[in-house]
Amino acid sequence: MDLSNLKPAEGATKQRKRIGRGQGSGRGGTSTRGHKGAKSRSGYSRKVGFEGGQMPLQKRVPKFGFTNNNRIEFKGVNLDTLQFLADTKKVKEITKEVLLENGIISRNDRIKILGRGELTAKLNVTVDQFSASAKAAIEKAGGKATALYVPKGTKVEAAAPAPAKKEVKAEAKKEESKKDDSKESKED
Repeated sequence: MDLSNLKPAEGATKQRKRIGRGQGSGRGGTSTRGHKGAKSRSGYSRKVGFEGGQMPLQKRVPKFGFTNNNRIEFKGVNLDTLQFLADTKKVKEITKEVLLENGIISRNDRIKILGRGELTAKLNVTVDQFSASAKAAIEKAGGKATALYVPKGTKVEAAAPAPAKKEVKAEAKKEESKKDDSKESKED
């Protein structure tokens, strides 16, 4: 046995069907398409789910429910997983990058820490969201839980509000009048 006499196993290969090569080919006339009907015509393409005019399955089956296009999916990561990372990898800070490196999440996942399991390690966790029990457990162990994702409509503690434009303009006028007064007093 050498490269010069290698050939495929018997029955592994077949000759392709050569269509449209005239009467002598044995497939003349209709070129294997048969007589009449949509499938015999040029330009025919079968629509997905078409059942020959019969009511197709996707129309026969009842529809119900609702799919919210704006739904935001979170990948759940439990406390016992964080504890495992802390024990085996000696991790002190948990971020998306750390979870990605360890194969726990995929690149575009949003993460929510859930409360299953026990956490004894002191960890600083920075991810999208936390369940209430998970946040309490992290803080009880001496760690810090920082949520990156804030849902729309929730109240966030804002910094001191900026002064209104009217107040700013009034202050600017006062300063200008002080400057004018000082100039006049110097000229006298």
